[in-house]
Amino acid sequence: MGKQPPLKHAVIPAAGLGTRFLPATKAIPKEMLPLVDKPAIQYVVEEAYSAGFTDLLLITGHNKGALIDHFLQSPELEQTLHARGDQERLGSLQKLNMLPSLHTVRQESARGLGDAVLTAAEHVGDSPFAVLLGDDLIEPSDLLWKKMVQVYEEFGGCVLALMEVPDSEVSKYGIAKVTYESEMRVHDLVEKPTKADAPSNLAIIGRYILSPEIFSILRHTSTGKGGEVQLTDAIATLARDERIAGPVHAVTAEVRRFDTGDRLSYLKTVVEFATRREDLGPEFTTWLKGYIRGLND
Repeated sequence: MGKQPPLKHAVIPAAGLGTRFLPATKAIPKEMLPLVDKPAIQYVVEEAYSAGFTDLLLITGHNKGALIDHFLQSPELEQTLHARGDQERLGSLQKLNMLPSLHTVRQESARGLGDAVLTAAEHVGDSPFAVLLGDDLIEPSDLLWKKMVQVYEEFGGCVLALMEVPDSEVSKYGIAKVTYESEMRVHDLVEKPTKADAPSNLAIIGRYILSPEIFSILRHTSTGKGGEVQLTDAIATLARDERIAGPVHAVTAEVRRFDTGDRLSYLKTVVEFATRREDLGPEFTTWLKGYIRGLND
């Protein structure tokens, strides 16, 4: 194929209601829940910039002002930290200021991920773009994005990130039907199928490169499971007919996914992130081992 349009746009949907974390998320966006001392959304924003995207659009919803405030400069707070000589925390805030500016747009009603992505249409225009889900953390993300961009540059169209999951968990994900040729090509997607209906055990993990034709498909996509507009349904339409926008490809990589949108997974992520910290890990791990021994006594 010919040279592909450059990838510069990244869309980060963060407009969900966070109902699984109520009442904590009644006034605080779920994406602002901390992983030790940094909110989950910051990891995703930093990942997007590290992957080379220079134009970021954050899709927010009602009562999501804290998301925007987090990435704005706070002169009074910085002056206070400077006066106290707290260079460590001052540096963490100044690092935020060094990120390129974020654009934001509000999804007027929580009608699903597909509708959230459609909200980005005016900003993205006729350009291809990436989507990073705001409650999925991927490590190491640089390896994944390198593979995804390589496939996009060679073949065009859309590129999905997939992860193999146990058969018992396919009902939690969008599952891909794929073939293996010189590349992995996606022919269909099924949102949260039963084990019997799952075309594979390859699940979408919240990282996409999408062609702008997805917007016209989303405008005509009916509500699916949960009464929401499903992004999976729109991508499946493209996968079934590559005449619309070219093929839909996929990559897999040896990465880990941390789901911060689920309570149990969130707690596991907090513990893991805390134990790996140089400043907190040793002491926290010692306490954690003692606490577990106490539970077993």
